[in-house]
Amino acid sequence: MKLGFVSAILHDLPLEEVIGFAAAEGFDCVELMCWPAGKAERRYAGVTHIDVTRLTQSQARQISALLSHSGVSISGLGYYPNALSPDAQEARTAVGHIKKVIQAAAMLGVGLMNTFIGRDPRRTVDENWPAVRKVWGPLVQFAEEHRVRIGIENCPMLFTKDEWPGGKNLAHCPAVWRRLFQEFPSDYLGLNYDPSHLVWQHIDHVAPVREFGPRIFHMHAKDARIDRHRLNEVGILATPLEYHRPKLPGLGDVNWGQLFSALTDAGYTGPVCIEVEDRAYEGSLESRKRALRQSRDYLRQFIARSG
Repeated sequence: MKLGFVSAILHDLPLEEVIGFAAAEGFDCVELMCWPAGKAERRYAGVTHIDVTRLTQSQARQISALLSHSGVSISGLGYYPNALSPDAQEARTAVGHIKKVIQAAAMLGVGLMNTFIGRDPRRTVDENWPAVRKVWGPLVQFAEEHRVRIGIENCPMLFTKDEWPGGKNLAHCPAVWRRLFQEFPSDYLGLNYDPSHLVWQHIDHVAPVREFGPRIFHMHAKDARIDRHRLNEVGILATPLEYHRPKLPGLGDVNWGQLFSALTDAGYTGPVCIEVEDRAYEGSLESRKRALRQSRDYLRQFIARSG
C-alpha cells in the first residue's frame, strides 16, 4: 500500500508546495483536488490543485516531471459534486466537470478519479435509480473509453439541514454498492473506501472489505468518534453532526488493526490517503501540517514505506 493524503487540507498551498511537503515528510502519494476554480460552496470543497479545464499536454508533462523529481505519485484526481442534483444546472455542471477530470487523469497517466454518485436528497434510493442509470451509464462508458477508473466515496453527504433527509450521495452503504455494481458491472467503477462514514452509520466498517475488496480502488484514512451521550439525547434521526465528529486516524472508533488485516487479506495494494476533517487541528496551516504528520506516524505501523 502507499500512504498519502488528500490535498484539500492544504488548500492555501500551490501544487508545487503540496508535492514538496509530501516528499519532505515521507508520503508516497497525494490525491489532488480538481474542483472548478472559484469559491467553495462547503468546507473542503472548491480546492483546485490542478485546473483540469485548462490543462495542456505541456502542463501535464511539467506536472509529471515534478512528480518524478520528488518521488511522489498522484493517487487519484478528486472532485466530489452532486451529479444527481435536483437542480438541473448543478447536475449538468457536475457531469461536465467529472468528464474533464477523467480526461485529465488520462492525460497525466493517473488512471483514477474519485467522486460521489450524487443524489436528490428528497427522494428514496429507488426513486433516484432512474437518474443513476441515465447519468452514470454514459459516465462509466466515458471512463472506459479513457481507461480511467472511477472510485466512488461512500460518504452519505448527510450532515447539514440542506442535505436532509436522504443526503447528497446515494452510494453510502453495502446494499447500494451491491446494486450499483450489478447495474454497472464495469471494471472501471469501484470504491474510494472511507471507514469513518460507516462507523457513524452503525455499519461494520471491516466486513465490507471481504466482499468488496476487489472493488476498492482507493481509500481515505479518516476516523470518526460517536458521542454516545449525545446520541442518547438526540437519537439517530438527528442530523449526524449532532452526535459524531470526524477525527484523525487513531482518535476515533475505527479499528485500524482489524481494517488493515482485512485489507491485506483482500490483497489491497492501493493508496491510503489521510483526509483531515478534524476541527481540533484546523486552526492554522502549521496545525494542519501537524495533523498530517501525526496521522502518518500512526498509520505507518500498518503501512511500510514503499520502495
